Amino acid sequence: MSDATINVSHDDAPFPLTDVDKWVLSLTDEEYPYHDWEEMKQIIGENNLSVLKRKPSDLRRYMKWTAETKAEYGSMTNYLIKHRLPQTWGSPPFVPASTTPFDDPSDYRVLLNDWPYGLTPDMTHIVVWSRTPIETDPDTGDMTPESRRTVSDFVKEFFVNKLGPDGNNRVLWFKNWVALQSVRALEHIHVIVKDVDKAILDAWTRELDCHKLPNQVA
Repeated sequence: MSDATINVSHDDAPFPLTDVDKWVLSLTDEEYPYHDWEEMKQIIGENNLSVLKRKPSDLRRYMKWTAETKAEYGSMTNYLIKHRLPQTWGSPPFVPASTTPFDDPSDYRVLLNDWPYGLTPDMTHIVVWSRTPIETDPDTGDMTPESRRTVSDFVKEFFVNKLGPDGNNRVLWFKNWVALQSVRALEHIHVIVKDVDKAILDAWTRELDCHKLPNQVA
């Protein structure tokens, strides 16, 4: 069965579908309107994150993969801990090296998003996983002003400054509200970058020695 013909019933969805998801599932890939850079700036600037979407075939594949992964591993968290996150982190509750998010390189892992949103080809979707909790407002599920400043400072230092004088115009970031997160047990932020070479992406996402167990370090 091709990706385009994968059918997953709304009732059988392995995570709550938003109204946007349901609309996307009614489309073909040819009908799907990709998010472009200007639209992403507007969406993130307005914190209107609920409109972010994957292209139809990717959303169907993601639903199928999520259902199969939960069936095999019990949860998305278990899969990510086993296959994607640093083995040095162990299992939750994690014990970070620093109580400040993104302060210590051993406490975060930068990876390309396995299931990116439906973006135009000039953009790359990155996820930064954090062993340190990122504070959110319990009433809104959104970040607090202090945690937003902390993340913004990290993104500027790690991503923006590495891209030269126009770096500020090529990097966007956001953290999904709690209600929108498909993997709620593990802290993460999303970073969208524009026109970035593979060599830079490889450097950002390389595994550091501090992410490896002692017997894994060359």
